[in-house]
Amino acid sequence: MIHVRRETRRPDPAVVEAFRALSVATVYEASGRKGYIESAIKPIAPGTRICGPAYTVQCAPGDNLMLHKALQLAAAGDVLVASAGGAYEFGYWGAMMVTGAVARGLAGLAIDACVRDAAEMRGMGFPVFCRGFSIRGTTKASLGLINYPLNFGQTTIFPGDLMLGDDDGMVVVRLDECKEVLEKSLKRVEAEESKAKQLKAGVSSVELNSLEKVLVSLGLKEE
Repeated sequence: MIHVRRETRRPDPAVVEAFRALSVATVYEASGRKGYIESAIKPIAPGTRICGPAYTVQCAPGDNLMLHKALQLAAAGDVLVASAGGAYEFGYWGAMMVTGAVARGLAGLAIDACVRDAAEMRGMGFPVFCRGFSIRGTTKASLGLINYPLNFGQTTIFPGDLMLGDDDGMVVVRLDECKEVLEKSLKRVEAEESKAKQLKAGVSSVELNSLEKVLVSLGLKEE
């Protein structure tokens, strides 16, 4: 069996850069409400944002050996996306690994498990999304998989998919849909800016969203 696939596709760097200014909620809605990642996976600090192609890592439960291998191989701009088979309560990642990731120019870590060295990592400015924190140590004795499809936060992530995260949560955009979703996201931003102007002018959200007919159809009664 091949444990590490070195070759992987990635989105156009210009497309990735354009996504950086967009909120996760906007991208999720514009994509047709696809790519939702379980809300238990959160940023380690307020204001943390993550954006980049997925470099997927399947670790064995309680073992972070393959994360170290991924750190050796991932390209600048990649987001390490890791799972550990549901064995959440270990600190799979810490400050020393952040040091290595920053040196290689990685764009962040998203892990469906816990990390440790929380205070130190928050001061390092490297984007990390995780389930929480655990002091429990890992082994480095078991092989896993790199650049294979991954079950992550109740969603399947494929290598090269675009990972986005902010204070609201995370979303994944399929590699082959990035350009289309970007266009729809930018149009949604324009539409929301127009709506905001109307709301500031005193138009109600009921009028703006044509909700009166919905309310009547549901039998709303007023005195």
